[in-house]
Amino acid sequence: MYAREMKKEDLPRLREIFLKVRTAAFAWDKTETYKLEDFDKQTIDEEVLLIEEEGEILGFVSTYVPDSFIHHLFVDTTKSRKGIGSQLIAEALNRIELPATLKCVTENEKALAFYAKEGWVKTIQEKDDGISYWVMKYTN
Repeated sequence: MYAREMKKEDLPRLREIFLKVRTAAFAWDKTETYKLEDFDKQTIDEEVLLIEEEGEILGFVSTYVPDSFIHHLFVDTTKSRKGIGSQLIAEALNRIELPATLKCVTENEKALAFYAKEGWVKTIQEKDDGISYWVMKYTN
């Protein structure tokens, strides 16, 4: 397994992972409105790193570097719990200045537990468009 920057030819697989994982995990949202093109819209001006193994893309992280903000972290549902998310977070943190921040929906308890295990700390709870989320910070 190794990390690398996204290439244009990776877009179909990244779009697929983004749609598949969000649809499966975001029960609190209107998942029927999700589209493959959402990936393109939601990663504009972001650095996208991915993990690949034997030519297969397993997951990705997108970061808005000027703000040291991790926007998205998604791992294919069939490849979860294998350290891929941890590796992606580590790769992203190596490329941005600390402290880094991210937002995580309050209802996403699995993700909140993952980030806490990785050393992220909840700093403030906010609400946007009726959805409550935590702003989390990483300082190590």
